[in-house]
Order: sequence, then structure tokens, then C-alpha cells
Amino acid sequence: MSSNNILEKIESLPPLPKTIIEIEEFRKKTNKESAELLEIIEKDALIISTLLKISNSAMFGFRSKVETPGRAINLLGINFTISIAIGGTVQNLLMTNLEPYGINSDDFMKASNISSTLASLWLSKIDIELKDEIVLPALLQETGKFIIADLIVNEGKSDLFKSKIASGASIEDTEKELLGFTTSEVTAKIFRHWKLSENLINLIENVDNVSKAEDEYKKKTQILDIIKTAAYINAPLSANSVKKALEKASAYGFDTNILKNAITTLEDRLLDEK
Repeated sequence: MSSNNILEKIESLPPLPKTIIEIEEFRKKTNKESAELLEIIEKDALIISTLLKISNSAMFGFRSKVETPGRAINLLGINFTISIAIGGTVQNLLMTNLEPYGINSDDFMKASNISSTLASLWLSKIDIELKDEIVLPALLQETGKFIIADLIVNEGKSDLFKSKIASGASIEDTEKELLGFTTSEVTAKIFRHWKLSENLINLIENVDNVSKAEDEYKKKTQILDIIKTAAYINAPLSANSVKKALEKASAYGFDTNILKNAITTLEDRLLDEK
């Protein structure tokens, strides 16, 4: 039953705004000019306000207030700006009640931004090209939760879902058990519906079941799994989330010290914000 409901729900989603289609085309270019990106973004008030809000959060640690989209692009870089533009728009299109997960949309935005910032801090010490490729999926990989939360509420399974998670079951296992899909699978279906890039879809699709990822995507899917674990949606960067992320990083064969340092840097910035 749920499988059809999920597919119906995805089919009935509103189309992506023209700005995002233009940004997605721009993202595929080999030579990207920040002036061209600024020209696209300036047509969209929502993207500008999201961009300025995020650039001024303590997560980035910029010394002075960022007041124009042009300055935001210069400071954040083209790829990070694209991620924020697409991420903010996607979340806005899908805005539903995330109550089954025990969070609201602001919590969701915060966890997503922690994910993409952690990806940037960690991977910039490993491989810049890899960082540029992972920042967007890190930000977007939990998108499917909007559809799943809606279905859990509509099917009257909210209390059951919450009690299973409260008793220690993982969110992914509970999603699979009650609805037949996990977040990463639903996110991939949403992005297929919107015709976003196949690479983005392939990176995200198997994050909740890394063993299913094809060889060429395995390492990147493992990275997304580690980031998702550290920025766990209802307890981002909690002691337990960080411990589990470091255990996964070690099991996947990554240098845990580089990851640990990135997490500490991010935690310090977030402390400054309080």
C-alpha cells in the first residue's frame, strides 16, 4: 500500500522553479563564472534570503556581516552557493510536518547545513574535487523525510513510529518496516521525478544500504553515510552521533583523525553561535 502512496505523492509534487532548472544547467558547465550564477540567483528572493541567512550563521565563521548575494558567492564559493540555493528551494517546496521525527523544519535546515558544512570541512582536507561533488548530496540527502513524515501521519502511524525509535530502533529500519522505503531511496525517487542529475541520484540512493551501492559510487556513498550519521537528523553532532560516525569512518577505512578535527572545528563554531 505505502509503495503506491509514496509514488503517487512524488508524482503530484510541484515542478521545480525555473531558477533551479537554470542553476542545475549552470552546475553542469565545466567553466563556471560567479557573475553568471549571481545573475540567475538575483531573480529569486527566496534563494537570496536563504543564502544571506546561512552565510551569516556562525557555522561559516565569517568576520563581518554578509549583506549581498555577490559577497556570499565570493565567500562561500560557487559550489556551496549552488547547494544552498537548491537545498533551500527543495525544502520550501516540500514543507510538511516532520513531527514523526520529533523535529520541525528549522531543525531540519540546521541538520542539513551541519551536514554540508561538515562535508566541506572534512573533505577539503582530503580532496577538493570530492568535496565539491559531495556538498550538495550531503545537504539534500534527507529530503525524502518530508514525504515519509507526511505518509506516516496520514496512515496514523506516528505514535508507533516514535515509540519504535524511542525504544532504540534506527530511523532507517523503522522507515523500512512501516513504509517499505528508507529516506535515501525516497530522496532518489523525488530527484528522478524532478530530473536532477543522475550522479546526484546515484550517490544518494543507497546511503541507507551502502552494500547495494555500485563500485564507482561506493566510497562517496560511504562518505554520505558517515556525514548523515554525524549530523543525525534528531541529534546532530550529539556525542552518540559523533561516536557512531567515527566508528563507521574507521570501518570504511577512512582516517578518523581528519574527520574528528573537522567535527571539532564545526562544534566550536556552533558553540560561538549560542
